[in-house]
Amino acid sequence: MKTISMKPNLKFLAIVASAGLFLQSCSSDDDSTIVLSAPEITNFKYGEGSSHSTEQVAYKGSDIHFEAEITAEATVSSITLSIHSHDVALAEGEVAWEFEQVYTDTDYMVINPTFHEHVDVPSDIPSGEYHIELLVTDELGNSTEVEGHIEIMDTITLSDFSIDSTVARGEDFHAEFMILAVNGIHSITVDIHAHGLEVAEGEEEWDFEMEYLEGYHEETAVEFHQHIDVPATAPAGEYHMVFTVEDEDGNTKEYESHIDVTA
Repeated sequence: MKTISMKPNLKFLAIVASAGLFLQSCSSDDDSTIVLSAPEITNFKYGEGSSHSTEQVAYKGSDIHFEAEITAEATVSSITLSIHSHDVALAEGEVAWEFEQVYTDTDYMVINPTFHEHVDVPSDIPSGEYHIELLVTDELGNSTEVEGHIEIMDTITLSDFSIDSTVARGEDFHAEFMILAVNGIHSITVDIHAHGLEVAEGEEEWDFEMEYLEGYHEETAVEFHQHIDVPATAPAGEYHMVFTVEDEDGNTKEYESHIDVTA
């Protein structure tokens, strides 16, 4: 009887075992590589700064507060906040405004920071809707961005004007309009004057300036309604009128109009 040799089989099994150990080693190496997720931004809130409002409204000459919770598996390396507008028309005396700042404070360069900042809003920018972007980047280059919008408004808003356009001298005319003043009204001033009107015999040059406080001072929403007397001796012609509302923080808003004084 022949004896069958087992050596080739043992060699084959040894090769298979070695390959298995090699594959297991590679699999173990792969498992040791941990992929960290990009940062997460939650509870992103913003609004008028002084009251920490979350109504997504802010006022020119004031500030906007921002806050967000950031969950980061790797250390945060930067937080970028940007604000800009689209198709906002510039009025006289206004300038375009864009804001961008990269925050690298030590309080933010950690694993799970809380973002909290206040941004000043210039007083000479157009009111309207502005776009907000908050970008968080970690030290591995992972980044996450959230977006939003905020309405930037005037601290003083005048509307619903009803002002007489003509008046006979010796009579009075009425002027009314609505006022919204976030910081409260300090005063309302009316200035009426003419340029280059000839003063005839029996007439006297007429300039009018009056500050109104009663019923308006410290109010935040009120209707201005007054009747203004025109002297019988005022020269006939066109007069220029300026209504100026000043709030308790010193901000002002003007409205200009004209009135014809007839003989």
